[in-house]
Amino acid sequence: MPLSPLQAEAFANMPLTFLRQEYPNHIMHLLNDDADVLPPRELHPIFYGCFDWHSAVHGYWLLLRCLRRYPELPSRDAIIDLFDEHFSEANVARELAYFNAPFRASFERPYGYGWLLALAQELAESTLPQAKRWSALLEPLTQDIRTRLIGYLEKLTYPIRVGTHYNTAFALALGLDYARSCGDEVLEAAIIDGANRFYLQDVDYPAHYEPGGDEYVSGALCEALLMSQVSGDFPAWFDRYLPRLASIDALMQPATVSDRTDPKIAHLDGLNLSRTWCFKRIAAALPAEHPVQQPLHQAIARHLDASIEHVVGSHYSGGHWLASFAMLALE
Repeated sequence: MPLSPLQAEAFANMPLTFLRQEYPNHIMHLLNDDADVLPPRELHPIFYGCFDWHSAVHGYWLLLRCLRRYPELPSRDAIIDLFDEHFSEANVARELAYFNAPFRASFERPYGYGWLLALAQELAESTLPQAKRWSALLEPLTQDIRTRLIGYLEKLTYPIRVGTHYNTAFALALGLDYARSCGDEVLEAAIIDGANRFYLQDVDYPAHYEPGGDEYVSGALCEALLMSQVSGDFPAWFDRYLPRLASIDALMQPATVSDRTDPKIAHLDGLNLSRTWCFKRIAAALPAEHPVQQPLHQAIARHLDASIEHVVGSHYSGGHWLASFAMLALE
């Protein structure tokens, strides 16, 4: 199921609306004193919409991705206006200052780190004439996050395998794409070293315990996706890691979403879509004759069918973020 122009326009119209929507807002905000009691727009003058900081970041990413696929989208001018409105030197400085305040070392780590680097990559690769200026404006924050990710990997003794914001492998996969795109060999080496330290010795991963009730990424599959990008012999590693993949129904069958208005249960539509992304990249890294190819492609179809039609027009619980995951799933 390729991304169609109509889908791209529908996806783009979601963050076009929500990136200016300040409330409702779920701020993960550490206060150092009374002066920190501020509304979202003042705390984060670029990334205040879309319910939370990281969703705003990948909302901008999604807009650029849609224009990369279809440069003449009807929403093109509106997208350019949105970036011009929000991307300024003063606004980037305010976003950067937030990270550098006391006691905020763990803010948006690592999920927001990964998405910020993905946005930086998309800006750098965009063919929009204005994107070069936006990229330069964002660069101080990009470099700060890049440095923070390297420092985090230096002190992270154990990977975090949960299926939510703290998952290590998901963020590293996005960070690795950024590092390779811009030729950042130091960041690339740090991610490869971290991935091998955390995951190279994993065998017979207990994927039958997935999914958790509020997960939007698969710990098992994000790890496999990351290792497909760094392992010297990924097929051999994968066969040790998930030796019975085709028989793990909990992983190969889509998650059931019982209430799409519930902010946590709605995560499961994202799980189905992010699993699709993982399945596709894992399949691409395995030989065409590998025995799991057919089960993987069957799982891709099932997971897309389960959730792709619930993205556009969805309740705000999912609507503020799901289109980005749908974009991943359709690529």
